[in-house]
Amino acid sequence: MRITFLALLFLALAVAPARAVLHITRDHGGYVEEYKTKYKRIRDRGERVIIDGICNSACTLVFGIVPMNKICVTPKASVGFHQAYYDKAFTFGIKVTSLDGTSDLMSYYPQTVKDWIRRNGGLTTEMKKIKNGVELWKIVDPCPEEW
Repeated sequence: MRITFLALLFLALAVAPARAVLHITRDHGGYVEEYKTKYKRIRDRGERVIIDGICNSACTLVFGIVPMNKICVTPKASVGFHQAYYDKAFTFGIKVTSLDGTSDLMSYYPQTVKDWIRRNGGLTTEMKKIKNGVELWKIVDPCPEEW
């Protein structure tokens, strides 16, 4: 019986474990509930997350939902935090902060994120960013080369 190269390749792919990865490169956030659902699905599947660019606002919920040992940052990583606010479509285009929403966000963050936010004046309406480097590495590990 002759086995072709394609048959061997197919067999190898069929038995190889899947290494699903969410690769974040330019995520400015959005609806908190959508991010909670997305990250819970990633967590439940045991998937990894690579932050390789901007991860702002609701995107940062990744730190509170996906296990930290499944998240890493590349040299291009940047994360940004701010207070939660209501959808401007419902507030006539005006940014109106939500105390309940902000409290909900904070409840998800691990202590390392909460500590950084506290050291930097707490959450405000202004985006507070951390670029890749020592400050970010206090929260999340840099990506190993094999990721």
